Order: sequence, then C-alpha cells, then structure tokens
Amino acid sequence: MIRLDNRLPVPDSLRGAVLALGNFDGFHLGHQAVVGEAIRWARELGRPAIVATFDPHPIRHFKPDAAPFRLTTLGQRQELFAAAGADAMLVLHFDAAMAAMPAQQWVEEMLVRHMGAVGVVTGEDFTFGRARGGNPQVLREIGAAHGLEGRTVGPVSDGEGIISSSRIREALKRGDCQAAAELLTRPFAIRGRVQHGDKLGRTIGYPTANLDMATYLRPLYGIYAVTGRMPDGSVLHGAANIGIRPTFDPPKELLEPHFFDFAGDLYGQEIEVAFHHFLRPEAKFDSLDALIEQMDRDCVRARELLAAL
Repeated sequence: MIRLDNRLPVPDSLRGAVLALGNFDGFHLGHQAVVGEAIRWARELGRPAIVATFDPHPIRHFKPDAAPFRLTTLGQRQELFAAAGADAMLVLHFDAAMAAMPAQQWVEEMLVRHMGAVGVVTGEDFTFGRARGGNPQVLREIGAAHGLEGRTVGPVSDGEGIISSSRIREALKRGDCQAAAELLTRPFAIRGRVQHGDKLGRTIGYPTANLDMATYLRPLYGIYAVTGRMPDGSVLHGAANIGIRPTFDPPKELLEPHFFDFAGDLYGQEIEVAFHHFLRPEAKFDSLDALIEQMDRDCVRARELLAAL
C-alpha cells in the first residue's frame, strides 16, 4: 500500500479519490464502518480509496504530557487499511500550523487543492480546523462549492453502548483482553524492535524478547498469555510480563514476552506481541525460586489457554 504525506505532492494517479477521514487509532468496528463506506463509494465511482489518519495524534499536540494512549502505530494502521481494501494511506502530520488552520482553509487547501478529493467520509462526531470549528455539516457546505461531496457514518454499537477507542483503552486498563479484542476484531498488539536487556530471564531459564512500549497505551500491569508474530511471519505462543518487574532493582518498564520452545536470536528485529488472556497482576517475590515457581505455573496456564487458538 502507498503511504502519502500531506507535506508532499500527491501522485496524479491518486488524485480525485474518495477519502475516509479520522484518527482511526485502533481501527475498531466503528472505524471499519467509516473506511468501508469510503471504499464502497470509491469503487462505485471508479476512484481510488484513501484513508487519512493523523500522526501525531492531535491530543499529543494539545497535551504533550498526556500518558501514552496509542492503540496502533502508523505501520499497523497501514496494514489494517490495506487489508480493508484501501489503495493508500494519507498521513496528516498534526502540528501547530495545522491546529491553527480555520475549517474553510482546511477543506480548501488540504482536501480540494492538495488531494483533489471528490468525496470524504467521516464519523458523525468528527471535528477539524482551528478550535474544532469544522464538522461534517461544515465540510459539506464548504466542499459543495468545490465539487467535494461529504458523507457521514453513524456510530456502531453493541450491547454495552457505542464502540470507541476509549472503551477499548478502559478494557485494556482492566486487563480485559477479550472485551478489547471483540471491539477491535482482533487482539490488541504491541509492535517493536527487540532490545538488549540485563539477561536476567536467560539466567533463570526464561529468556525474553524485551520491547519498549513507546507511545502505546499501557494495559494493566501483569502477566498475559500472548502470541508473537516473528519477522518471518510465523506465530509463537508465550507468556509475557508487562510492567516494572518489582522483584528486580531498579524498576524498569518493559514488555517481556517469553516464547515457548524458541531459542532464536531476535535482537534488533521487529516483532508483534498480541495479548489474549490476563493471567495475574504483577507481583514482587521474596526469592528467585519463588518467582521461578510462579513463572512455571504461569506458562502452564498460558499454554492451556492458547491451545484453543
């Protein structure tokens, strides 16, 4: 899939597209409905379908000290958009200039002149432009003068209410992997490069692939049954600790998956760890022996739970 940048020219072959416009962090069921409508519309018109997503997230601009909250990286979103059938992803780099742009200028410069878009699909609650002065109605009114049509897709709900990224984040903070997966249509997954650690896991018979969680939301600290997608595309089962490792000093926040029956070298390689089941909260142990005994039990339980996959 082609990745476009709003600061660079758009190839002629992708001008005149139908855009799905939003943050789309997580690409949950509600996001999928918006993108799906844009792709259907584009196919009807014989036009390219492009998904536009903001990076960094606008919240990061207005609240730079906000705790990490991302559910997906750009790379993950690009793969998800491609799998949905989009032709390209447009990255809207949110900065002070974009934040200060009035809604009319935003539509005319970004959507009409830069993209040459003929259609835009958003959620009903989408806002844009300075002080959130733009909404779907404003987009339709401004766009009409330039041959740009706007459509909206209503919220998607389940038995618990409207599906949103906030609900997914709250589920993960509770350690409720299954609830998050139902809303996302897949398990929540953290992707990153394996880094060198202090090798403590190796010395106790549980080597781990250490990942920095970067801007990802922190799920409830604890032990999880996980799967790992390796660089070659293979998937391994394992158990992971996410947290600060209270048994060891000094505390250090990491995601540390241990993959069963695996002895390869992953240092410097990118892997993706998917969270399937929460096993227990993180705990401090009085001795390494007590820690190892508990890890033995954790791995047995993780194997049992993952055997159903």
